[in-house]
Amino acid sequence: MTSSKQQQNELTSFIHKTERYLDQVVQHGNDQELFIASYLQGHFAVQAGQSQVQKMTQVKQLAELMDTSLTAAFSHNELIADDQQQVLGLWQILLEG
Repeated sequence: MTSSKQQQNELTSFIHKTERYLDQVVQHGNDQELFIASYLQGHFAVQAGQSQVQKMTQVKQLAELMDTSLTAAFSHNELIADDQQQVLGLWQILLEG
């Protein structure tokens, strides 16, 4: 069984890796990639902060926060359907690492 400390290290590592990836897209992506990565980065920054405030230890818990956040945003028509799919696709790539 994975220890809480090891899970916390995995979560912290995942947060840093995701932030680095999104920063790279912001620096080197085309306009659409920049838009999608920036949108996801905004949600990710808030939810990663929440995961730390709530003392979460698992990537799965952060993923659930992100899913809730993105679902709520999309239900308010923040993005067109194609952009929503691109955001979700990028998020899935990041989760799969």
